[in-house]
Amino acid sequence: MTEVKERRPTVLIVDDDEGMRETLDSILADRYDTIKAGTGQAALNTLSEREVDVVLLDCLLPDLHGLAVLQTIKERYDGVEVVMITAVKDVETAVRAMKLGAYHYLTKEFDYDEVLAVIDKIVAKLRGEREILYLRSEMEQLTDAPFVVGRSKRMRAILDVIHKVAKLPATVLIQGESGTGKQMLARHIHKESGLADRPFVTLDLSAVPESLIESTLFGHERGAFTGAYQRHLGKFELANGGTLFLDEIGHLRYEMQGKLLRAIQDGEIERVGGSKTLRVAVRLIAATNVDLKEAVKRNQFREDLYYRINVLPIYLPPLRERLVDVPELVQLFMERYNRRFQKRVTKITDTALRTLSIHQWPGNIRELENLIERIVAIADGDTIGQEDIPVEYCLSEPVNNRTTEPLLLKACETFERNFILKTLERAQWNRKKAAELLGISLSTLKFKFTKLHLYELISERRRASGAHSRRTKA
Repeated sequence: MTEVKERRPTVLIVDDDEGMRETLDSILADRYDTIKAGTGQAALNTLSEREVDVVLLDCLLPDLHGLAVLQTIKERYDGVEVVMITAVKDVETAVRAMKLGAYHYLTKEFDYDEVLAVIDKIVAKLRGEREILYLRSEMEQLTDAPFVVGRSKRMRAILDVIHKVAKLPATVLIQGESGTGKQMLARHIHKESGLADRPFVTLDLSAVPESLIESTLFGHERGAFTGAYQRHLGKFELANGGTLFLDEIGHLRYEMQGKLLRAIQDGEIERVGGSKTLRVAVRLIAATNVDLKEAVKRNQFREDLYYRINVLPIYLPPLRERLVDVPELVQLFMERYNRRFQKRVTKITDTALRTLSIHQWPGNIRELENLIERIVAIADGDTIGQEDIPVEYCLSEPVNNRTTEPLLLKACETFERNFILKTLERAQWNRKKAAELLGISLSTLKFKFTKLHLYELISERRRASGAHSRRTKA
C-alpha cells in the first residue's frame, strides 16, 4: 500500500474561453487539483467520471446555459459546490443561480485573492461536513481508554513490535479471542503511527447486514437502491488519509472479499450505483477471532486477501494468559466508570484484587470491564471489597491449585463470609452487636472468623471505612 496521503480537493473549471480557463488554473493549481472543460456537456461528462469538489461555472457556454448545467449538477451530485462566473453583473441571473443552489456568484473582473478566498471557504465547509459525518459514524465507538500494556512479558513484547512497525504504511492483522482488546490495540497503533490527527474509523463486519456491507464499506450514490435518498460516504472515504479498522474480518462473505482486496491493493473504490473510480489512501488494520489459515483451507476466505492483510501479524493473548495485567486493567476501568457515574471508588482491597487475579476470564477484558462497571455503579463507599465480588468469581482456583475442595462447600463459605462482613459493617465493626444481628453467640462468631479467614478481610475493610470516614468529616 502506498503512503497514506490525503487527496487534494479537485476544482472543475468550466469556461469556453481558453484564456480564462488558464488564468483560473494558474490561481488554483498550487493548492488544488484542477480539471478544465470548455462546454457544459464536457463538464457533465467529467463529473460522471471524476471526483470533483467544486465547480467554477461560466454562465454563457456554447452548448448549454450555465444555469441549466448548475441545475443538473445539483440534481445529480450531492456535495459538489458550484460558483457561477459571468462577464457582467446581472442581478436577476445571480438570484436565479442562488435559488438553484449555487454557493457564490463572481464576475470576470474578480481579484485573484477573491477567487482563492471563495474556494478556500468552500473546501473548509466540505471538510467540516465530512468531519461531522465521521464523528457521527464513530460516536458509539469513541472511547477515552488508553491502551493498557500491563506488566506481562507478552504484552511488553507486543508493545515493542508496535514501536517498530506503527509508522510503516503496511497492513496490520490483529488476531485473538473476542474481548481481548483488539480495538484498543488498533487505536494505539493509530496513535503511534503519526496519523493521530487524522480519522480513525472502525467497522465491525460481523454486525452489518450482508445486504448493506458493500454500501457501508464503499458508500453509495443517491438512487442506487430503494431508500438511498442521498449520497452516502462509506468507511473507506471517511478514513481517507487516516486509519480504517475492520473488526471481525473473518466474517466477511466470500464474494465481498475480492472488492475489499482491490480497495486495499489498488487504493481504489467505487460507490454502489456509481461509475467513477475514487482514489483513497488509508492505513488498514484488520482483526479477527477466526483462524484465517483454516478458513483459507476450507475455501471460506480468499488466500490472496489473507496474505495481503497478514503483512504485520500481531497475536493478542487472552486475559487468562496474562493475569498479571489484571490490577492495571481494574484501575483503568475504575477510573473510567467513576467519571461516567460520578463516583469515587478509588481503592480495591488486596483480597478482592487477589480474587480477580486468579479468575480465568472466559470473556477476557470485556468481561472484566463489565464486572467493574457493575460494581462501581452500585457501590456506596470508595472501596471495592471481597464482599462486592459476585460469588461465582470467588470460586475460581489458580491454575496450579490441586485442591479438591467441593464446589458447593466453597460456595457456601463464600456466601457466609460476605454476609458476615456486611453485617459487621452495618454494626460499625462492633462484634457483639454483629453477633446479635446474626443470631449467634460471640464465641461462635469468633470461631467463624478463624474458619473463614476473616481477620485479614476485616482489617482491610475497617481501614477503608476509617479512611472514608475521616475524609467525610474533613
